[in-house]
Amino acid sequence: MPTFQYEAMDHTGREVKDAIDAATQEEAQQLIRQKGFFVTKISEKAKKTRKSATAKKGGRRKKKSFTIGRISTKQLCTFTRQLSTLQDAGLPILRSLKILEGQCKPGVLKNALGDVVEDIESGQTLSEAFAKHPKAFDRLYCNMIKAGEAGGALEAILQRLADFKEKAQSLKRKIKGAMVYPIVVIFVACVIVGFILYFIIPKFEAIFNDFGVPLPNMTKVLIEASHFLIKYFYIVFLTPLFIWMFIKLLYRNKTGAYVCDRVLLMIPVMGTIAEKSTVARTMRTLGTLVQSGVPILEALSIVRETAGNAVFERAFTRIYESIREGETIAQPLREARIVDDIVVNMIDVGEETGDLDTMLNKIADNYDEEVEVAVESLVSLLEPIMIVVLGGIVGFIVIALFLPLITLITKLSG
Repeated sequence: MPTFQYEAMDHTGREVKDAIDAATQEEAQQLIRQKGFFVTKISEKAKKTRKSATAKKGGRRKKKSFTIGRISTKQLCTFTRQLSTLQDAGLPILRSLKILEGQCKPGVLKNALGDVVEDIESGQTLSEAFAKHPKAFDRLYCNMIKAGEAGGALEAILQRLADFKEKAQSLKRKIKGAMVYPIVVIFVACVIVGFILYFIIPKFEAIFNDFGVPLPNMTKVLIEASHFLIKYFYIVFLTPLFIWMFIKLLYRNKTGAYVCDRVLLMIPVMGTIAEKSTVARTMRTLGTLVQSGVPILEALSIVRETAGNAVFERAFTRIYESIREGETIAQPLREARIVDDIVVNMIDVGEETGDLDTMLNKIADNYDEEVEVAVESLVSLLEPIMIVVLGGIVGFIVIALFLPLITLITKLSG
């Protein structure tokens, strides 16, 4: 009868490793459950098992998969929520991490969790182990975990961190979702107009030249646009790439990044969305860090790094200096003039009452709603604008082509 090696947990969450004889794996699992254990891993015992155990005792590390880049925000949200749930259930942190590592698909997160498990087994804290993997766990994440460990409230911190990540992801998803429709419409319109200019206009030009039809200015402009596209089509395709690269280079310089972000905030509607989403994100980040027990100066430093807007980064630098000199948050924020007066007043009240974290989270909630309204307004505004612009382009092409045709028909009929 085959022997099955298994790992399981009892009702207290303690890990149990043993072997059991059974005819099939299903029968083995049933026998283990009858003992009151919850099976987490089971495999048929063979010669390879002994070799594997020997290798494990010898300290051989698990083979890692090749990865590039960072983990996605969605994947980190899911991991944080699962870890929080396992901690609320009373499982040891090491066991929780092993379970989540086993569930992960090969990638950055799975590799990082493998290293984290090894570091914790060697005696390091969870925050120290996480800090070694900045591609998976950023500074905000590690500092909140560190604060939870220091205060003995890791379960509550993980719950708060999971809520924070999910709300941030939800706001980003709503903005991206609202932008899909206008982007697709604009892209399809550009493709259609490009097709007409590249393939259709030259055929009409050949007809007009054959019959010697005098061309009005509109038709000449259209033909010149067609010639430019045919002759320099690679420039037309590469222009968006060059613009994107130029903006990226500007953002590598502090002054360039500040100018770009300042211009972005001045754009009607789009600037409002950028401003309100940045306020919502920074206020929620600061509120979550303060609520978790992270020192205010460290919290402001983290918020400054994660603001994502150079204008707000400068403002938080002033706030950081103000706090270090023993002053308040509200005054330098009021002088920066990057947020509404209501935000400054609520922060001022929060500092006076010692309830700053609650006020910051309320500000974030209010601005999340305002961002949703602003995004809906932008989409509602873009629809008629796109209709008018596309209608104007199509109308211009039609009129520019039919004016010479009318002249040609008149000439032939005369």
